Amino acid sequence: MNKDDSFPDLMIERHGRVALLTLNRPQVLNALATDLLGQLSEALAGLDADNSVRVIVLTGSLKAFAAGADINELSKKTGEYARTEDPRQGYWKTIRNVDKPVIAAVNGFCLGGGNELAMTCDFIVCGTGAKFGQPEVNLAVMPGAGGTQRLTALAGKGKAMRWLLTGEMIDAEEALSIGLVTEVCEPEFCVTRSLEIAQMIADRSVKAVTLIKKSVLESNLTSLNRGLEQEFEAFCELLSSPDKAEGIQAFLEKRKAVF
Repeated sequence: MNKDDSFPDLMIERHGRVALLTLNRPQVLNALATDLLGQLSEALAGLDADNSVRVIVLTGSLKAFAAGADINELSKKTGEYARTEDPRQGYWKTIRNVDKPVIAAVNGFCLGGGNELAMTCDFIVCGTGAKFGQPEVNLAVMPGAGGTQRLTALAGKGKAMRWLLTGEMIDAEEALSIGLVTEVCEPEFCVTRSLEIAQMIADRSVKAVTLIKKSVLESNLTSLNRGLEQEFEAFCELLSSPDKAEGIQAFLEKRKAVF
């Protein structure tokens, strides 16, 4: 495992023509703070430009792939800041524009921004104990990096609406049934299995793989881009609401929010 000083919260390991990229903030369940998201964006861009890498596997720990946003950061953020100064939208754009195949190997909690990150990958392999979800509504905010768009595309309107409006979690079996994940295995084999699939892809024609990925993404890219814009505008509006302040304060005080 290679620890790069440029990416203090990431670990990068090479398996032949496959790169394994591990989120490494275990003390906060890999919460996607802006600094971590920036590191991830830069690391993925570097691997995407590296001709010795053909496929990327992205993972976290057995306990959490990524458990959501950094609550302390979110509590201070306003809609105006998110629209005009926040670098996160640029980071998300870089992440979703990676040309090479990216596989998410998910164990444990995969919530909020973590679930959005996993869904940005080309497909997901998960362990039996994985828990997915978009619980932002519990803090009186909403997904702002594709959660409403990608979950609806995968699960359909009814199920996505329920999960987004209640904040309920989705277990591995349900995630498999709706196509959120493509395979479920024992947690300790999740990364190994993802690397095996990645190696299968790495053995294929680079040009064919690149064009297949591009064609699949193009199938709904135009509508998705518009949906992402609409979602982000709504997200910014909620960031400046009194309900958001109450939701986060209640979370920090470990009490039920009063809206």
